Amino acid sequence: MAFAWLPGAAGDIARGAATTILLIAVTTLAGTFLSILGAAGRRNGPVLLKRAIAIYVEIVRNTPFLVQLFFIFFGLPSLGIRLDPMLAAMLAMTLNMAAYTIEIVGAGLDAVPVGQTEAALSLGLRPRQVFIKIVLPQALKVIFPALTSQIVIMMLESAVVSQIAVRELTYEADMLQARTFRSFETYLVVTMVYLVLSMALRRLLVSGGRRVLGAGVS
Repeated sequence: MAFAWLPGAAGDIARGAATTILLIAVTTLAGTFLSILGAAGRRNGPVLLKRAIAIYVEIVRNTPFLVQLFFIFFGLPSLGIRLDPMLAAMLAMTLNMAAYTIEIVGAGLDAVPVGQTEAALSLGLRPRQVFIKIVLPQALKVIFPALTSQIVIMMLESAVVSQIAVRELTYEADMLQARTFRSFETYLVVTMVYLVLSMALRRLLVSGGRRVLGAGVS
């Protein structure tokens, strides 16, 4: 009978979804933080820092995420650095997301009129205060739709980490398919779960953005 296996597999699917949610939560926080630092450093840092950030962005944006993941999980042990699969997945996802969002955040920073920075400095505010209190909030409001889309894309790309045995949603789907031999039904259900997660994540981000950044966020 079609989908007769589903009630017994609900727990595995739920655990996989929970792991996927944990991965994207950590990646969003860490990746966004790194991207803000990277975007600021690329515009206001010393020349060597600007070049280092530019090289990092180019390398990550022009290589497959799967290769980056394998390099961290399988390659780093050759240098004596061994990471747990979950930690390796979080690190790879964070570094990948940060490389893309550095460009997004940078575009937002460039969109803030220079006159506002000059006016704030003339009032006696320190450069760091100007950046945190005046420039960054406006930049985040401008780039929030693009940032939201990038976070959702990263959540979907998290399926790749099943290749290093992280027990997220796709990994659980593969295990279920191997046990039940119901490929169509298994991946149909998991596809629907990913769809629900994507829509819920987007709504959550938009709602949170409106509360934190104010009206106009969509």
